Amino acid sequence: MINPEVLYSRELPGGGYVAIESLNVDGPTHRARLSVERRSDPTRRQGHFPPVIAEIEGPSRAGVFTELFRIAADNVAIARGILTWQAERAREQ
Repeated sequence: MINPEVLYSRELPGGGYVAIESLNVDGPTHRARLSVERRSDPTRRQGHFPPVIAEIEGPSRAGVFTELFRIAADNVAIARGILTWQAERAREQ
């Protein structure tokens, strides 16, 4: 992964944003991730990386984007992703 390219971003109703980033991968595989920044104040984001709630790879950039866009466009799916991410972090601690 070199530099992620933002393919899609939108603000969330309560503040923050959701973003789909394409990750540079050599070869025929395309990878992208969906991150959710819940902090509405940009100054609180310094030194903080937003949670990645989904990361997938596939044979086409469009296909990978489409799968992540289904989540990014749905506030309920985003909330489920955040809950899953939080549960995984709690298990790791």
